[in-house]
Amino acid sequence: MAEDQPLKDEQNLHLSLQGTLAIDLGSTNTVVAFHDGSASPPQLLDLAPISQRPGEVPSLIWSNALSNHQPLVGRQVLDSGLSDGTSPELHRDFKRWIGVLDKTDLPAHPLSPEQAGEILLHQIWKRLPTTVSVKRLVLTAPVDQALGYRQWLLQACTILPVDEVALVDEPTAAAMGAGLPAGSKLLVVDLGGGTLDLSLVALEGGEGRAAPLAQLLRFRGRDLKNSKQTLRSARVLGKAGIALGGRDLDHWILDHLFPNDPDLILRSQTSLLNAAERLKCRLSSPDVGNEETLSELASSIDLAQPITLSLNRNQLHALFERRGLIKVLEGLLDRTLASARQQGCRPEDLNAVVAVGGGAHLPLVRQWLSETMQPVPLLTPPPVQAVATGALNLTPGVRIRDLLQKGVYLRCWDRRSRAHHWHPLFLNGQPWPSLQPLVLNLSASRSHQQDIELVLGEPQGERRHEVVFVGGLPTIRDNSNVPDTIQPLPSKTIRLQLNPVGQPGEDCLRLAFQLDDDAQLVMSGEDLRTGLAIEPCTLITVQ
Repeated sequence: MAEDQPLKDEQNLHLSLQGTLAIDLGSTNTVVAFHDGSASPPQLLDLAPISQRPGEVPSLIWSNALSNHQPLVGRQVLDSGLSDGTSPELHRDFKRWIGVLDKTDLPAHPLSPEQAGEILLHQIWKRLPTTVSVKRLVLTAPVDQALGYRQWLLQACTILPVDEVALVDEPTAAAMGAGLPAGSKLLVVDLGGGTLDLSLVALEGGEGRAAPLAQLLRFRGRDLKNSKQTLRSARVLGKAGIALGGRDLDHWILDHLFPNDPDLILRSQTSLLNAAERLKCRLSSPDVGNEETLSELASSIDLAQPITLSLNRNQLHALFERRGLIKVLEGLLDRTLASARQQGCRPEDLNAVVAVGGGAHLPLVRQWLSETMQPVPLLTPPPVQAVATGALNLTPGVRIRDLLQKGVYLRCWDRRSRAHHWHPLFLNGQPWPSLQPLVLNLSASRSHQQDIELVLGEPQGERRHEVVFVGGLPTIRDNSNVPDTIQPLPSKTIRLQLNPVGQPGEDCLRLAFQLDDDAQLVMSGEDLRTGLAIEPCTLITVQ
């Protein structure tokens, strides 16, 4: 995009503090924190005039792609009174759509979600104080949008003048920000404005063991070395996520309060959603009783007269349960714990449960976590800034071994059944990068076979729940009964020549498969008959 390059004042550059900038792009608010590597705590940056509070920028863009005017960002949108309108120039809740291929249910806007997110990132960079010099940029990404979101971040950061750009998933960053000692195991529950992520994380070290020397998950293929800070490391043992967040809960509130008036919601959706969000937050306060009815007023130029939204906490909780929030939490927890068991971690091994994101305030979520995970204690660090400040703890030298969200299979010839079958290479829930390669011997299936074709596939129907839009309303669909099938991947055809030709049942090739630091499936091998090596090549990106 044609963004102005931020320029540093060279006369003040020697006075700048060099360090790491963390940006946690959220559906409702984006948090910006900086750390200079000293013993002092992280600093939440005041980015006037776009930040509402120090370190907190509303994730709002007002822009017309056809106009030459600079877009309004964050607090500028609020101060201009444009945040409650229904104009397509208002871009909000765009994070959940970044990297998503199917945007059928996305309302028409002048900017794509990716363009809106890029404007926000670049405007944040442009507003950075001249007293800070960013050596390293750490960005966070939701679990459920992994590959597309990461590719977008890489592209969006291309023009930023920073040497090192790193990426960590939001639950892992939240675990680092919880302040638990090395060696701890914790379950992170992150309910933000657009996503719900669960992650079971082990902080390396402890019990007399030093944290291992390793590398940070990164863009641009660069190792982050030469750090003088104390190195910490986290390992993701299990995780699961879904595109369901606080904004969807606000939609549910409106649908509950105005079930017979969809035209009203359509005409003034933004102002009503904002009122629903305020009501939800007030009902989450510990000072409010379960049967105490609270009200919020929605007013805008789209409404002939102000409209009052009223609920009590018991009604709110009953609504969320009817919509399936608890069932989704149960399904995500089951998947997360199942992956952790494969890594040798049981629920009783946990040291804490950490709730972050705006949804961490919801009494229903806290109560469910406390009851379901007891006797494991529930921790609630500052929910808005926990992810950004935790990302700052992921200093250079930290290695994040992540988990696959989908497996990958190879079609192989079975000599006994004399038929092709799918052989798993790496399964859902396995860590990457892989520590050891998976080695397979491949045999010929017919006489005078001249080559072996490699066909890769991925399982379908692994997720128990997903969010779909029915009549514009986010609705949870249960996929528990959908059987797993293997779907061939539409990748390029890979043929390995056999010279000499192969005969039925004859082992011809020995192939080794590994996942590298970018979740790319790398293959190497040799011809078993001649001993000639097969040059390593990258097949696909699995994540």
